[in-house]
Amino acid sequence: MPIRSWDRGSEDEWRAWLADGRDFGLLAANGPEGRGPVLVPTHFLLAGDEIVLHLAAPNPFWAAIRADPRVTLAVTDDYAFAAGAWRAEPYVPTSYYASVHFSCTADAVEDPAGKAAILNRQLAHFEPDWPGRTPVTAGQEPYGGLLSGITGLRLAIDRVDAKFKYDDKKPVGQQAGFADRLAERGTGRDAEARAQLLRRNARRAGCPLG
Repeated sequence: MPIRSWDRGSEDEWRAWLADGRDFGLLAANGPEGRGPVLVPTHFLLAGDEIVLHLAAPNPFWAAIRADPRVTLAVTDDYAFAAGAWRAEPYVPTSYYASVHFSCTADAVEDPAGKAAILNRQLAHFEPDWPGRTPVTAGQEPYGGLLSGITGLRLAIDRVDAKFKYDDKKPVGQQAGFADRLAERGTGRDAEARAQLLRRNARRAGCPLG
């Protein structure tokens, strides 16, 4: 993913963006020779410099990381098409989006206790208000017997590439005008893209926002 100086996201920026309910991404591993990459849409939990998740045991992802543990997890959101008619000559359209790519080293977790620990961390994140939830414990009901059907995954983060592409290269006033265009159209994820554009625009203009 090419990142220009004007649309590179800071660590504080991408962490805040992900913490705002963005915990679903596309996990990619190198596929067998002669085939494309293995892609797995999945929920995940980011904890400091580590990502944890789990997948079904028969998933072809496991064979892929045994051959090459280098993987990428990509999260993309707040996207919109910016029409050429909105922009100054030569009226070239573009795409607005935010995307964070984690380059990681993958480690499969096979032991039941390790898998249970990952599941409990994920459940605490995704269902914190479930009253009386029984923790997952290896060898104990009601969930221990189900652990054989999954494999845990720990991803050590080696590099993060974050891009917030919202026309920051344009003059501040012109960029703000694009937000009006998104509001007028109001389809798809225009509102979300507009919020990101305005946040970036306010920062460029010297306002104390994100």
